[in-house]
Amino acid sequence: MVVDQNFLKVKRSLVTIFLFIFCISYSFAENLNFKKIVNLKGPWGSTFISDTELLITEKSGEIKLIDLNTNKISSLNHNLNYLEHGQGGLLDILFKDDFVYIAYTENRGNWKTSTSIAKSKFNKKDLIFKNIFQADPPIDSGYHFGSRLAIKGNYLFASAGERGQGMIAQDPTKHPGSVIRINVDGSIPRDNPKFQGKSDWLPEIYQIGIRNPQGLTLSPFDGKIYMSNHGARGGDWFGEAKKGENYGWKILGWGGTNYSGIPIGPKWKPGFTKAIQYWVPSIATSAITIYKGEEFSEWNGHALITSLKDKSLRKLIFDDLSNVKEDIIFKNKIGRIRDIQVHPNNGKIYFLGEDALWLMEKN
Repeated sequence: MVVDQNFLKVKRSLVTIFLFIFCISYSFAENLNFKKIVNLKGPWGSTFISDTELLITEKSGEIKLIDLNTNKISSLNHNLNYLEHGQGGLLDILFKDDFVYIAYTENRGNWKTSTSIAKSKFNKKDLIFKNIFQADPPIDSGYHFGSRLAIKGNYLFASAGERGQGMIAQDPTKHPGSVIRINVDGSIPRDNPKFQGKSDWLPEIYQIGIRNPQGLTLSPFDGKIYMSNHGARGGDWFGEAKKGENYGWKILGWGGTNYSGIPIGPKWKPGFTKAIQYWVPSIATSAITIYKGEEFSEWNGHALITSLKDKSLRKLIFDDLSNVKEDIIFKNKIGRIRDIQVHPNNGKIYFLGEDALWLMEKN
């Protein structure tokens, strides 16, 4: 039998690459310890309010305070007019300077909802929220709400999904499918795109062309806002939020296709924002952070990307955008991962799984 030598060389190369990736992932996972802290029901967002306390949202409507010293769980009362509908409910939560900010699915009547943001003075019993943003128009859909929050100085950034409406993300007169930037009191920054040459844009919109952005974070290293986006069948990405720009949905497919299998559009083309990293097939990207801490000090400045579909944590080294390096830290250790938080002092990492809060530390 005659064997094609070129075929054998390619086969050996592929096997070598596979083993290399497997060994890296395995070696990372072997040095990690996972501990379940408390059981939860459909948790979505989390935020540290002190070294020992974590606020957590559950999509079904609960806001819970976790004492990490005792594992005690307390439920906080709130006045949010929310609706748990499909992928919607209580979403991200963020504590800053004694205030709590929350993204949620607001009930706008007749099954129409919006990705809305509210703010409350923090206390450990009752949270009295007041809306500071509503995504208009309200839409009858249970899909693609986003939504993550990040604060940079006096600016509050939020991601608003396109609610399954596709090309609405290309319409700057509507909020769905965009990155929002407002001041923390809900007022509009005077240097938003609308006031700098894009007069047809809504005043709150910072960037358009987004599908379902479930990750958003401020880098403590370069001061930039980074985000992740859920593609369709493929086309997940990690990139930077850039003022006045357009990520291209649904003109671009980012490498993915419609669920019917029909192509969407090119991965990228000039005139649109180019992501830093793409995943095809989809890993179902969710929350992200730029790591800063002591526990995994060798990761400082690297992006940590969580996944729902393949239940993984991935690390990106992206200081050289022409040579982004990705490591799979672990897979299938804690199930689907919804959120990630780095402890503000010791750098240990906390995750929200489907039904629990988890701690990851070194062995």
